[in-house]
Amino acid sequence: MFADRAKIYIRSGKGGDGHVSFRRELYVPNGGPDGGDGGRGGDVIFVVDEGLNTLVDFRNVRKYCAENGEDGGKKRCHGADGADIVLKVPPGTVIKDAETGKVILDMSNKKEPVVLLKGGRGGKGNQHYATATMQVPKYAQPGQKARELWVQLELKVIADVGLVGYPNVGKSTFLSRVTNAKPKIANYHFTTLNPNLGVVDLAPNEGFVIADIPGIIEGASQGVGLGFEFLRHIERTKVLVHMVDAASTEGRDPIADIHTILEELKSYNKDLEKRPQVIAANKMDAMPEEDQEVIISMLEEEFGKEGMKVFPISAVSGQGVKELLWHINSMLKDVDQTVVEFEPEYNLDSYDDPTEPFTVEKGDEEGVFIVEGPRIERMLGYTNLDSEKGFDFFQKFLKDTGILTQLEELGIQDGDIVKLYALEFEYYK
Repeated sequence: MFADRAKIYIRSGKGGDGHVSFRRELYVPNGGPDGGDGGRGGDVIFVVDEGLNTLVDFRNVRKYCAENGEDGGKKRCHGADGADIVLKVPPGTVIKDAETGKVILDMSNKKEPVVLLKGGRGGKGNQHYATATMQVPKYAQPGQKARELWVQLELKVIADVGLVGYPNVGKSTFLSRVTNAKPKIANYHFTTLNPNLGVVDLAPNEGFVIADIPGIIEGASQGVGLGFEFLRHIERTKVLVHMVDAASTEGRDPIADIHTILEELKSYNKDLEKRPQVIAANKMDAMPEEDQEVIISMLEEEFGKEGMKVFPISAVSGQGVKELLWHINSMLKDVDQTVVEFEPEYNLDSYDDPTEPFTVEKGDEEGVFIVEGPRIERMLGYTNLDSEKGFDFFQKFLKDTGILTQLEELGIQDGDIVKLYALEFEYYK
């Protein structure tokens, strides 16, 4: 089975905890804090491997976790960073959130590795919390939590040309004639269950990649049969070739078949109907010459107004095949060659879990307020306060979570200090 989907669990590494310790040396009876910082947790990284063409490896192993960072040690020893985990995927892989189905990342045009889940930041040791009034801090910052996610990997075939049509119209026979692909060919419906790819070589520097998309039936856009499994592979193609059984050897109406497939394509993705399209009227050798002219003229009259050119061919004998291929080649030169890339719909960078707790309390010192908790740690981990956008997000976070309201209820005044772990700022309304 062609492995074009896989659901996997990924988790970045937890940051190591900061350490609490104090110098204990001969003749230094009151040594200061020397607790080291925790190491950074490992990242989950995705990278495209041109040598892969299926997701079969992800069907055998479902869980992928980066290493946790080591805890800090005494004598200011920094914990070791956790090792990253690198997941290699074939070109055309789309990564979606398994729960919502929203696109997180499309690897189609990615040449460099992409960090999907960043490892947790290491916690600061107690050496960082020594102040003039607190010279023996007995606390350290815990490491930031790991990030975890169930994702759906989907492989959408990258091909220049998509060959579409009802089952048993001769697509596999055509592909085997014009490329080096070796699809299984038999006189049964749905014998092709996998998208077969082949390279068409016409002349030096002239050619394209064509994909035989498995047979589409009415209702495919609603998931009938294997509809979704088939239709997802058409989204990447630049030109569509409708192949029909012009001889109606199985009693099918070729004009009705094209209309049905056009409706399915439109229902699945409206952009598909805008793709350049051509009709390959197959099995011409199975009908009398006078009937050939009739069916070709009917197809041209029905679809010519939509810009579709009709080519009478025989995938078995090779009749008209070369003319069709050169026409497709010329069509490709007029279209945008950029691989279709799906826009992200799921933002991991601004992830906030409203179920995680936090506390807002008065500190021991007058005019000092302390805000802490897992939700605060997570927010600080993914927010760059040095950037204007990050600082705006930080202010919105304080307002939306009700932190500012709670501070006001506790009696905070202008100029008072608010502490969020290592971050301190003065409050002004």
